[in-house]
Amino acid sequence: MTRGTIVFSKKGRDKGRAMVVLEDDGIYLTLVDGKLRTLEKPKKKKAKHVQPTNTQVEMQPVGRALQDADIRKQLRCFVESIDANSEGGKPHCQKTM
Repeated sequence: MTRGTIVFSKKGRDKGRAMVVLEDDGIYLTLVDGKLRTLEKPKKKKAKHVQPTNTQVEMQPVGRALQDADIRKQLRCFVESIDANSEGGKPHCQKTM
């Protein structure tokens, strides 16, 4: 998995939660969600305990450093688009970065 890949946790207290990969060192991934797991306190989790998606998030905002709010926005948009697709609706997120 590469930096910026959205994954879903399959095991643990955070089961079912969407997160973004910050680092991949083989066995372990460093994950953030911008809320409970911030950039300052990322989660270290085994790669076999997450379900990767085909979606990447923007990890380099133009003109500034990456912030937790950026990650929260992109994850919220991704989850809303999944919900809209399952209900037959149309996602209404806009790319802001």
